[in-house]
Amino acid sequence: MQVKAFIEQQLNDNLSPDFLEVQDESHMHNVPPGAQSHFKVTIVSNDFASDRLIGRHRKVNALLAEALAGPVHALALHTFTPAEWEKRGGGVAASPNCLGGSKSAP
Repeated sequence: MQVKAFIEQQLNDNLSPDFLEVQDESHMHNVPPGAQSHFKVTIVSNDFASDRLIGRHRKVNALLAEALAGPVHALALHTFTPAEWEKRGGGVAASPNCLGGSKSAP
């Protein structure tokens, strides 16, 4: 199974999101083509209503533990309740450009 499909299935099956967007951002990093290693997840779910930000991230990380132990190197999480999502107008900031890891060090 493709990593993106695994992420989408795990989150859809377990968090019943009102909105879910999984972006493979691997092409923005210094990795081989098809690496499937860097992802940005935006998820809106009522399941986050009683959680602080760290609790939301822990919940998502637990659901994606298999991918995080394997091919996924970086996971940017944007987790919202439906009310929070509506309040911010349904958007998240663009991901920053990759600095190339140690290549950007002086």
